[in-house]
Amino acid sequence: MLWRDTIGKAAAFLDAKGVPDAQVAAELLAARLLKRPRGMLATALGLTAEERQLEAMRRGMRRLAGGEPLQYVLGEWDFRSLTLKCDRRALIPRPETEQLVTRVLAHLRARPPGGAPPFVVDVGTGTGAIILGIAGEFAGDAVFLGTDVSEDAIALAKENAARCGLDGRVKFAAMDGLDDFDEPGVVDVLVSNPPYVESAVCDTLDPRVRDFEPRIALDGGADGLDFYDRYLGDALNILKSGGAVFFEIGESQGEAVAKLMADYGFGEIRIERDFAGHDRYAMATLP
Repeated sequence: MLWRDTIGKAAAFLDAKGVPDAQVAAELLAARLLKRPRGMLATALGLTAEERQLEAMRRGMRRLAGGEPLQYVLGEWDFRSLTLKCDRRALIPRPETEQLVTRVLAHLRARPPGGAPPFVVDVGTGTGAIILGIAGEFAGDAVFLGTDVSEDAIALAKENAARCGLDGRVKFAAMDGLDDFDEPGVVDVLVSNPPYVESAVCDTLDPRVRDFEPRIALDGGADGLDFYDRYLGDALNILKSGGAVFFEIGESQGEAVAKLMADYGFGEIRIERDFAGHDRYAMATLP
C-alpha cells in the first residue's frame, strides 16, 4: 500500500474514533515511521509502506483510538528548539510553557554584567522542558537544577538532557519541593509549572489528560493553590535578595496568586496573559 493511501485510511479511522485532529495525527505517525519531518511527507506519498511499518502504524492508531495522547504515542514532542522524549512519567510539555521560558530568559539576559553565574532552579521539572529550554538558549555561565518529587520524572528529565546534549550543563535531583536545600539565599531564579488544577476538577478533565497524564503533576489541592503557597514560603529561604520567581498559573488564578505573593512580601508582582488572552504567568522579586 502506498503511503498516500495508508495515511488517508489512518486519518479516516482516527476521525471515526473521535481522535482530535485525525489527519495531523495520522501524518505525524507516518512521519515518525519514515524518520522525516511532517513537512517532508509529500516526498514519500508515492512510496510503498513496508509491512512492519504498517503494523507499527496500526499499533499507534489503536493507542490513539483508546484515548492515549498523541505525544505519548509518538514518544517525543517538540518544545521550543528541543525534541524531548515524552511518556507517562511526566506531564506533556505545552506551548504555553514555552512562553514561561521566554520570560525567564529575558530576565537572565537583563542582569547587569559581572557577578557570580546565576543559579536557576526549576521545581517540578517533569520532562525537564523548562530548565532544558532555558539552559539551551542562555549563552552565559549559569547553574541549572531541575527538581521533582517523582524519581521516574527525574529519570526522564535526565534522558532528555542527554539526548539534547545538555547533561553536562543541567543537573537534576529528586526532592520534595525545596526542602533539601542546605543553604539559604543561594538561588537567583525559581521557576515552576506546578500542579494548579483544583482537586474536584481533575476528575472532569478530558480523558486524554485525566487517564494518562500523572495526577501528581495536575492536582493543586482544593483551590489549586497549594503549591504556590508552599513554594513561595520556601522561596523566602532559598532566594537571594533580589531573586525572582516565575510561575505558570491557571487562567482564573491571577488575582489569588498575586495576593499570595504580596502576603509573602514579594514585590514587582506581575500577572501576564498567554496568546489566548488568559492569565497564565505570575512573576515577582524578593526585595
